[in-house]
Amino acid sequence: MKIALLTKEYPPYVYGGAGVHVTFLSRELSQMEEKSHDIAVWCFGTQDETRDNLRAKGIGSPVLANPKEFSHPVLADTLMHNVAMADAVKGADLIHCHTWYTHLAGCLLKQLLKVPLVLTTHSLEPHRPWKQEQLGAGYNASTWLEKTAYENADGVIAVSASMKKDVQSLYGVPEHKIAEIPNGIDEAQYKITRDPDRVRAYGINPEKPYILLVSRITRQKGILHYLEAARYLSPGIQVVLCASAPDTPAIMDEVTESVSRLKQQSGNPVIWVKETVPANDLVVLYSHASVFVCPSVYEPFGIILLEAMACGVPVVASAVGGIPDVIADGKTGWLVPFEAMGGGNPEPMHPEKFARDLATRINALVTSPEVKARMGIAARQRVLDHFTWARVAENTLAFYRKLIHFG
Repeated sequence: MKIALLTKEYPPYVYGGAGVHVTFLSRELSQMEEKSHDIAVWCFGTQDETRDNLRAKGIGSPVLANPKEFSHPVLADTLMHNVAMADAVKGADLIHCHTWYTHLAGCLLKQLLKVPLVLTTHSLEPHRPWKQEQLGAGYNASTWLEKTAYENADGVIAVSASMKKDVQSLYGVPEHKIAEIPNGIDEAQYKITRDPDRVRAYGINPEKPYILLVSRITRQKGILHYLEAARYLSPGIQVVLCASAPDTPAIMDEVTESVSRLKQQSGNPVIWVKETVPANDLVVLYSHASVFVCPSVYEPFGIILLEAMACGVPVVASAVGGIPDVIADGKTGWLVPFEAMGGGNPEPMHPEKFARDLATRINALVTSPEVKARMGIAARQRVLDHFTWARVAENTLAFYRKLIHFG
């Protein structure tokens, strides 16, 4: 089978869960059934590498115009990449798109090659209104592109039960076209790894408890709620924020101001790691953390949760989207009730209550070493039992075959 995976992100240019997903899915697919499948990853960038039956090829914007000269440069650049991508892909048996950034290319290739089109729902634009800050009116176009792709898709992979419901309610995708296949984790890479000196290198005291949030700087991840919850923590708990790559200057300014205010008001150490943390170091930071916190206001799944859990860390997270599919409440961590404002606004109806509830669960875990240890062990076991990339690839390949009648 010749499979074309279309994505904006691929190493070394990965900044979110979709890029992680494609990276590991492509590797696992290429190893299956004695490497009998040709896997081609088409991405935005300059990549050009081939390893046996796995090829990654970066696509640049065609030199027809300068995207910066357009009223909506991000949208213009994306569309140009898609046109170039659609022209580059040849001879595939199936097209598999990841995020709206490649949906136009996917729709074009479905018609040009007469092959099935598969979409994975890493997120859905109508549930991400903060993207309007980043894209302006281009957000309306990205939403339309997404809607058009789902209307034309032959198959849809939902990463959680919540996402399955969303694609049905938002875009009317029929039940028989949807497969629910969760994200996975590289359990060999993400495992308990102790290295106190590496923790100290980030300004964190490994001998003292600390909570950890790892995130892009975006409203989706609830960073401001994390910092607000930190005001209510018990004394002696370090607050660690690994956050970079802001969506907009405005959200960067808000986070900067919130961190500054917390440092003034809290007696607890506040450590903000502003650079992207290498994966090997991140594993160490997870492994030494007392609690991993995920206060997202919107989260289709949350690969970051699997990373932390695989390193034996209990999680305190908002009960939104696909998070309840990942965390076994009371066993591998705690889910904090979350009521959104609604009407297209995903922010919490009662932000102070949400912050206090987060802090209550965090404090209880930090001060209960036996419970924390038990939950950490259960967290890693849950990952091993349900969320490996080998399982993801196996289920994905079976879905491909269903669509193109191979095997």
